[in-house]
Amino acid sequence: MRLFWLVALTMTAFASNSILNRQAMVLDGVGPSSYAAIRLLAGALLLTLLVALRTGPKPQFTQHAFWSAGTLALYALAFSYAYITIPTGAGALILFGAVQVISFGITLIKGQKIGALSWIGALLAFAGLCYLLWPSESTVLDTFGVALMLVSALGWMLFTIAGKQGSDPLGATTLAFVLAAPIGIVFWVILPDAINLHGALLAILSGAVTSGVGYALWYKVLPYLSLPTASVAQLTVPVIAALGGAVVLGETLTFRFALATCLVLFGVWLTIFAQRKNR
Repeated sequence: MRLFWLVALTMTAFASNSILNRQAMVLDGVGPSSYAAIRLLAGALLLTLLVALRTGPKPQFTQHAFWSAGTLALYALAFSYAYITIPTGAGALILFGAVQVISFGITLIKGQKIGALSWIGALLAFAGLCYLLWPSESTVLDTFGVALMLVSALGWMLFTIAGKQGSDPLGATTLAFVLAAPIGIVFWVILPDAINLHGALLAILSGAVTSGVGYALWYKVLPYLSLPTASVAQLTVPVIAALGGAVVLGETLTFRFALATCLVLFGVWLTIFAQRKNR
């Protein structure tokens, strides 16, 4: 149950990132490079403070840390730029759908078996997400935006794989943010865009709390999850984001949302049950 609640808290943090990003870029007119740079910098500062206050050995800069930082920067920058042209729901569908496909592919390449129940659970969860977020016939998705979101999914998946190999979740996440923040700042200098106080505060909240602390929690629970389970669990993020949008942004919840939520949650539960049974 402790693992369940940690995963639930982490998924809520991920969903909060989507809500904060949407509010800053769509409602406040903040640019993608400025938002990504402030988000990475805020995460780096808070995590560095947490590491400095804790007892025990300090994290060391290694080749693994640079790899993790590069994948984090790739995810954050591509994510911000993709949302310039792609609707929030469609973007979430592309991102987390691609994450699931990539993770299942990596699992199969490694020669690990994925049981029938895991496949059924993943398909049910993905079907529920498609039912909830599939764009209407009148919606034309920007090709470049879709490509950027796929790149973001690849970056996030590689960042997740890096997290399964470490033994110090907080230290590894701190190094990733510390090394990724300069990349974000360089992009901001090269491609400057709009920023305002309210948008900056949202980026700081996203970077320090829902990204920095949220990703540290993610690295903490990853060693206890199989890659298929981790990817399917993330399919709950768009559902939580839609619920948060109703609470925070006043968006309407429908019967379609309720039915899709049931499909996603049942699919996630079935996948987790199958993975535990296999173990």
